[in-house]
Amino acid sequence: MTDIEIKKKDNLVGLGLVSGGLDSLTACLLIKQQGFDVIGLNFKSPFCLCDKVLSHSDCGLNLFHEKLGIKIYSLSKGDDYLEIIRNPKFGYGKNLNPCIDCRIYILKKAKEFKKKIKADFIFTGEVLNQRPKSQHMKALNIVEKESGLEGKLLRPLSALQLKPTIYEERGLIDRSKLLGIKGRSRKVQLEVVRKQGLMDEYYACGGCLLTDKNFSNRMRDYLKFNKILKMEDIHILKYGRHFRFNDNKIIVGRNEIENNMLLQHKKPIDLIMEVQDVPGPITIIQDEFNEEILKYAASLTLRYSDLEESKGKVVYGKDYQNLSKEIFTEIENDEILKKYIL
Repeated sequence: MTDIEIKKKDNLVGLGLVSGGLDSLTACLLIKQQGFDVIGLNFKSPFCLCDKVLSHSDCGLNLFHEKLGIKIYSLSKGDDYLEIIRNPKFGYGKNLNPCIDCRIYILKKAKEFKKKIKADFIFTGEVLNQRPKSQHMKALNIVEKESGLEGKLLRPLSALQLKPTIYEERGLIDRSKLLGIKGRSRKVQLEVVRKQGLMDEYYACGGCLLTDKNFSNRMRDYLKFNKILKMEDIHILKYGRHFRFNDNKIIVGRNEIENNMLLQHKKPIDLIMEVQDVPGPITIIQDEFNEEILKYAASLTLRYSDLEESKGKVVYGKDYQNLSKEIFTEIENDEILKKYIL
């Protein structure tokens, strides 16, 4: 007899994977309504757009604590996740998004966390056929099996469309109080949370940068030119214009905010460049460089600055407060400059 079989129903603790969106909020509500304690687990990474929720939106992790009293823990995806992106067992979505492998990864981590906090079961806000890559029936079954949660992963929103979990079969969870949602509409979810006064309007939030074509191009370039993969390297991929010239990476800021972010995420060995006494971009040259790289990067820096002439002085160095070296060059034509853009 397992621990969960001898434990009383009203003492069970459910660990829910939460993004801060409507689906996971609804799933948590359904489990809370059955009298279970609920703990939320949120996964963070540089690819996640879940922190971009507008301030006026009801969507957000704070809502889980404020209105449902759910404590939220956060875990960061590690460097090992980048190897999954490099070579996903179950392939990519439309761009570089390894959705099925991603679900397997976070559920394996959730299983470890479940033991740590002594929760009894894991549930998610997944909806059958809501997402084309990872939420059709075959994908849901693959995720269960590969994560070691076959028959044990509860999906409250689509439970009536799926086989019962062992918790439903044993009467620990009331299947009749779960839902049978299928497809992309979130009408049912919104009705459920509105009845409980949790949310008035639904604002779409979240998302993954790996589904974005332009970011995926940068990510492919990163995977190609780096044998050792580090999550800390990914942040800078989100900012500026990116160029690959003679195997060297050059990044040019597009505005003041991006300039600041490039300075924040550059490595100590990277070179910093800007036009002297003229408003314009911060340019970062990663790793080693030579005179040819310097000239090309300087030309890029001039091109995207407010310089009115075709020639100008660019200063550079590794310490932004002391850019003491100089190079005087001119702007190449746009065809040459943009030839190497990612």
